[in-house]
Amino acid sequence: MKPLTKAEEQIMQSIWRLETAFLKDIVEAQPEPRPHSNTVATIVKILVDKGFVGVKPIGRVHQYYPLVSKSEYSSNSMRTLVEGYFEGSFSDAVSFMVKSKELSIKDLELLLQQMKHKKH
Repeated sequence: MKPLTKAEEQIMQSIWRLETAFLKDIVEAQPEPRPHSNTVATIVKILVDKGFVGVKPIGRVHQYYPLVSKSEYSSNSMRTLVEGYFEGSFSDAVSFMVKSKELSIKDLELLLQQMKHKKH
């Protein structure tokens, strides 16, 4: 799966939230100051070319929808991050987050509880 730029991710976040959308919906979903619709259209075309977004022609307009789920992209991004910065070790990544105070002991305990419940 190809990585997305920040601008592509921002547009993808809107498409995931909207589920199906026309160009004007995607533009309106952007934070202020909103990018020009031509800019959004260009980014959407790139997302279509990369295989992240599908297109359904409806009359003279196009409706867009995600081909890649947010969870699928998130999982791939996390795996890439861990492989690139932590030699593939998720435990090293978690340890780093604890040391840098991004993840508290309480958060770790909650994660352990969630994992225990999923096993049963």
